[in-house]
Amino acid sequence: MVFKGMNMDKTRFYLSCFLLSFLLILTGESPLLSQVVLDSVPELAGVGITEHLGETVPMDLAFTDETGRRVTLADYFKSDKPVILNLVYYQCPMLCNLVLNGMVTGVKGMDWLPGEKFDLVAVSINPAETWQLAAAKKENYLAELGRPGAEAGWHFLVGDSTQSRALAKAVGFGYKYDEEQKEFAHSAAAFVLMPDGKISRYLYGIEFSPRDLKLALLEASDGKIGNTLDRLILYCFHYDPQAKGYVLFATNVMRIGGALSAIILGIFVALLWRHERKNRQRQLALSVDGSMTGNRR
Repeated sequence: MVFKGMNMDKTRFYLSCFLLSFLLILTGESPLLSQVVLDSVPELAGVGITEHLGETVPMDLAFTDETGRRVTLADYFKSDKPVILNLVYYQCPMLCNLVLNGMVTGVKGMDWLPGEKFDLVAVSINPAETWQLAAAKKENYLAELGRPGAEAGWHFLVGDSTQSRALAKAVGFGYKYDEEQKEFAHSAAAFVLMPDGKISRYLYGIEFSPRDLKLALLEASDGKIGNTLDRLILYCFHYDPQAKGYVLFATNVMRIGGALSAIILGIFVALLWRHERKNRQRQLALSVDGSMTGNRR
């Protein structure tokens, strides 16, 4: 037998973790289906995502940032910028790293700098982790991102379990700690928050496309960030709960196409009318000149 000699509880735990990761990758577009399957595995009961769209996260939750400074969640909501929240732990052997790697890749593909248009906040769900570990994690990911100035907009926090659990509960992030393995079982998702702390969007999986990140942030900011073209793109795309991503909204595209057609037709008619008007004025001027010439004779 493959697992001969191994502790059965350990074997079941690792199999459960493998199943969780496998489901997150293959059925990430259907969190409801994933949750049904996860709940059927005793080791993963309570692990998953329950969406709380429109609800506000507690702003008084206290943490320690990567510099050792005591902060509250409210410190990251003092401007009009939306926030992308990641609930992870820094010594996670697999899934958390994949989520943060996916975030780096997505942000790399955007022309927005963290700290200018939006903020990124990673909060550890492991109360044993230190701010020094958070600082090392931040240094690694900033180096991978390679954007000078991004350090002002990407924050890595640690804190007491009561605080991280309260935040996880607010966003519907269910996780479970296994005492024997000293590891957490959890799902893969990013939470997009409005500038006032309301939950605007859930982005599932371990890959976050630059388009989905930008559109989610535009949505969360209510169009306050980005330029006119960005807002026009947001009008052309909408979030599809089934696809768990932003897809082309054909109705709005048709509306824009119709409006553009009307504008072009209006310009054409105006130019044609102006041309005809000039022709009539020219003919009238020639006629007057002809009459005056005839009178002189």
